[in-house]
Amino acid sequence: MDAAQLKQEIIEYSKTIGIDKIGFTTASTFDELRNRLIRQQELNYQSGFEEKDIEKRVNPSLLMDTPRSIIAVALAYPSKMNERVTSKKGERRGIFCRASWGEDYHLILRDRLKKLEAFILEKVPDARCKSMVDTGELSDRAVAERAGIGWSGKNCSIITPEFGSYVYLGEMITSIPFEPDQPIEDQCGSCNKCIEACPTGALVQGGQINAQKCIGFLTQTKDFIEEPLRAKIGNRIYGCDSCQTSCPENKGKNFHFHEEMEPDPEIVKPLLKPILQLSNREFKEKFGQLAGSWRGKKPIQRNAIIALAHFKDETAVGELIEVMTKDTRPVMRGTAAWALGKIGGETAKLALEKALEKETDEEVLTEISHGLKEVNLV
Repeated sequence: MDAAQLKQEIIEYSKTIGIDKIGFTTASTFDELRNRLIRQQELNYQSGFEEKDIEKRVNPSLLMDTPRSIIAVALAYPSKMNERVTSKKGERRGIFCRASWGEDYHLILRDRLKKLEAFILEKVPDARCKSMVDTGELSDRAVAERAGIGWSGKNCSIITPEFGSYVYLGEMITSIPFEPDQPIEDQCGSCNKCIEACPTGALVQGGQINAQKCIGFLTQTKDFIEEPLRAKIGNRIYGCDSCQTSCPENKGKNFHFHEEMEPDPEIVKPLLKPILQLSNREFKEKFGQLAGSWRGKKPIQRNAIIALAHFKDETAVGELIEVMTKDTRPVMRGTAAWALGKIGGETAKLALEKALEKETDEEVLTEISHGLKEVNLV
């Protein structure tokens, strides 16, 4: 087997199956990443969604016997909708982040990696391959950085010269000793626009993020969001793009290479009020194909309530009272009470006063009390 020739054949084949960029690196340990992950753990900056065993995140040999290289892939996704819908009074809309437009990217990347693996095994039948996307043990970003896909930006995203940071990442550990590609030199320089644009200050410094404060993380949680952070969420119902849209490297970057990534504006920028009453089946039918649906309907519905408060949508008072008084989930009742306080009005005030007499959950009672204080200030 000629590894150099095979590498070139893989690069050429990757273009035919919709991989926009491909890079190769060694399977050696990610020692610098280990130190960063340990520090993140010490500071409690992790989201909790990551692989908990740091050694598995940095040592490919724990994931495959005698790995020799890692192939990194990137697929560019759109940053703008070809068709747009607008939010207007009485018909307010939420927004999913760009990484959740179109079909779930985990499925898209797994499809590409599966095809790439089949191609490799056809050429080298005794080769061993292990692919992963996002939820795998390795850090997609660390692999992509070392494989020359792009540099790791201050916004904690991989920034490619061609597509900016609007790329999905995946990787494949292999038993084949491919020649590694050269990493790309950091090009962020003195620019701090992403850090300045972060609504919650989650970007502590260039390349370091406190996931516990990141809106992208907060919108995926299922409990109450801390009150000071709610106002920062705006109308985001899943994820956040502020650190990407503020990046000069992303200016003018908008690629529509993959049909399955095209957003349906009615789904990725949905009307907020109808979300509140969705059944599980209706939620899956409408949002199930999105990456942003993975945590179920509860976070999306809670975030929709926060968004209605952001807009001070008086037309939603009736629906919010319904949630506050009839929803079986304390997080929904309490967040609705808070939202009613933010929107204000006599109807909201009377409903909050009645709810205060009947509610038994302590956290919800606290939210109702805060709502009543707010409603008197509106």
